[in-house]
Amino acid sequence: MDPFIENFKPEFEKSLEHLKEELGAIRTGRASPALIENIIVDVYDSKMPIKQLASISVPEARMIVIEPWDKTILKEVEKAVRKRADISFSASREDNILRLSLPPLTEEDRQKLVKVLDEKLEKSRVAIRGIRDKVRGEIIKKAQNKEFTEDDKYCLLEELDQLADDYSRKIKEMGEEKEKKIMTI
Repeated sequence: MDPFIENFKPEFEKSLEHLKEELGAIRTGRASPALIENIIVDVYDSKMPIKQLASISVPEARMIVIEPWDKTILKEVEKAVRKRADISFSASREDNILRLSLPPLTEEDRQKLVKVLDEKLEKSRVAIRGIRDKVRGEIIKKAQNKEFTEDDKYCLLEELDQLADDYSRKIKEMGEEKEKKIMTI
């Protein structure tokens, strides 16, 4: 891969990483720490994600256990979790832990989640195309300034399109895998 194109690879990777985080927060039939780890809690005069305040475990397929390291913030953690409207679950406090039970997904819930998934995938595809267009503009500008020959320009553009296609394919694969998990009963 040409070093010029290689310089922009981290931008493509960053877009893919962001999608991974987004997909982790979409509920499937199983509980996952990613569903709640980034929920923001108002505590210690600041806002912090749960993953920085507590240990999160999944003892059963549809249960998440949150155990704050500082037992005095359990109420604040529970309040923040209950505010999260896109996930329906029942929360119960026991001693110094918070247990979240996720009900099974209905067919309607699954279809809604697939729509949300499609929206997130499309945003990622748009981001990849935006990065590709930005790099394409730079290649054309450098070719006009005679920093690249016409042959180099076309080779770089072809390489850039190949890279963007690779990332688009990865996005599609991630989406198909997540959809399969959502639709599994």
